[in-house]
Amino acid sequence: MLEVRDLRVRYGAVEAVKGVSFQVSERAIVSLIGANGAGKTTSLRALTGLVRPSGGEARFENTSLVGLAPHEIVRLGIAHVPEGRRLFPKMTVLENLRMGAYLRSNNAHAASTLDMIYQHFPILRERGRQLAGSLSGGEQQMLAIARALMSRPKLLLLDEPSMGLSPIMTAEIGKVIRQINALDVSIILVEQNAMLALTLARYGYVLETGSLVMQGPAQELLRNEGVKKAYLGL
Repeated sequence: MLEVRDLRVRYGAVEAVKGVSFQVSERAIVSLIGANGAGKTTSLRALTGLVRPSGGEARFENTSLVGLAPHEIVRLGIAHVPEGRRLFPKMTVLENLRMGAYLRSNNAHAASTLDMIYQHFPILRERGRQLAGSLSGGEQQMLAIARALMSRPKLLLLDEPSMGLSPIMTAEIGKVIRQINALDVSIILVEQNAMLALTLARYGYVLETGSLVMQGPAQELLRNEGVKKAYLGL
């Protein structure tokens, strides 16, 4: 589905991503883990057109993503839930959800997607007229994910979905990620919470200072002594 080869991204003289390669198959959850500054967020931003790669290739269903504008990438079937949620705080929950369908011209299809969203996130139906900025942290994260799903993506990029959440809400977000994947949506999960990421994922990649240093089935990475010491606090 997605194949990334030798991806490089520069911010001026600084190379933030240094030749990273990874792939995502259909209906898979793949995790990118690493400390702050490892290049995880920059990699996602490069895939969605928010930053322009300085080298390498990214292909989604045999279409190159390099050089495409963000809205063109959304049309291909890729949605991005950025770090920090990036909601419209002074708009209602329903207005935020409708913004997620801004590229969809078929109102009936958008309405059916909204019904599906409410089935998986019933709290958002209850909060429909409430301003997004007044929601709790967990509710805001659910809204950010639901807004991305309004575009009916084939591939969902999640950047730090557990950031700032309580352990109980983090577990709830984990359940939501599994539910989304069960809808045949592939997921790239970027997380500093390596235990959460590797528990949810089928395959994992470890990044350090912009480079890929380890990869493998998620369960194998969970048992790896280096991963345990560096990222799992064990």
